[in-house]
Amino acid sequence: MVDDLILDDVAAMLAADPGEMLAATATAGAQVRRGLAEANRDEIARIGEAGRPRAVVVTGMGGSGISGQVIEALANATSPIPVVSSRGYGLPAWVGADDVVISLSCSGGTEETIAAAHEAARRGSKLVSITSAGSALHDFTASVRGSSTMLVDAKGLMPRASMWTLLTPLLLVGNQLGVVSVPDTDLQHAADVIDEIGQQCAVERESFENPAKLLAVALAGSLPMIWGTGAIGPVASYRFISQLAENAKIPAIHGEIPESQHNQVVVLDGPFAGASSVEEIFEDRAGRELNRKFRLVLLRDSIEHPQMAKRAEIVSDIADRRGVPVTRVDATGTRIIHRLASLVALTDWASVYTALALHIDPSPIGPINELKSRLQD
Repeated sequence: MVDDLILDDVAAMLAADPGEMLAATATAGAQVRRGLAEANRDEIARIGEAGRPRAVVVTGMGGSGISGQVIEALANATSPIPVVSSRGYGLPAWVGADDVVISLSCSGGTEETIAAAHEAARRGSKLVSITSAGSALHDFTASVRGSSTMLVDAKGLMPRASMWTLLTPLLLVGNQLGVVSVPDTDLQHAADVIDEIGQQCAVERESFENPAKLLAVALAGSLPMIWGTGAIGPVASYRFISQLAENAKIPAIHGEIPESQHNQVVVLDGPFAGASSVEEIFEDRAGRELNRKFRLVLLRDSIEHPQMAKRAEIVSDIADRRGVPVTRVDATGTRIIHRLASLVALTDWASVYTALALHIDPSPIGPINELKSRLQD
């Protein structure tokens, strides 16, 4: 049952958030500023001394790996060489000595990322790690000749709340390698954008004027299908469904326009759509109907291909005529990192508020911890 009243009760929200995910979300802008202030500029310059590589592969998992997907999305708009996000134990078969492999891990203990770093070293790739001091990934990288390490300190934050801690130095390295163009001034302004949205979405701001709380109430009782447009909408969409999974513990469907309109759009005529009955599908063992149905959420980039914008408007009408509610979230700004920051900041807040509206503690990740424990047996 969705409890929208809790979102206007600050004391109740804080009591329901013992892991302080709300407070962690509020640190995003500060993470950018700290990353800029503490970046090892000499090490970054050294990374670029060998010149432009053939390709850049960014490895990482989960809340750490999302930064790799972000730089891939940003690089698609400007990079003269391939930038690929790789999430798994190995590397693409083509990766070799002419390529740079950047390994991301807040903890420095992620087994898939460490395995990929070992593979990069075996193939003779230039290895760069962005991780915490004294971690397994740090120690391994230090043992590889010609490698580089950028050290970060997430200060006890969970990886999903530390995106900007890893992304900021990653973008600085990307600038040095010539695969993105995100100068310090853009990152400083991105921090301002994040903080401004943080004020709009703050715990103390009531629901009727808080865009993240309004979005959370809409999502808490639905099955969200989240589509992104433009250069950054798709990666913001994937980030959002991941945050909803870890924070609110609810499933959501990721998609992007135009690809989703060649397949996923047909579910608007299916059993989860607003005009269809879902009583049997969502009836729990006690006979109580949960009645969770689709909601289409469009994360709109402020710079879109004209046909993409037209498609977004048409699909909104198609959904509306089938009884599927549509929520639109617009990016702000013209610089690509500002547009990304505006979408991620709001949806990160919304994912935490969705958890609280469902009386779910956003911090625990029981199945992940159980899986890790059993892998060590």
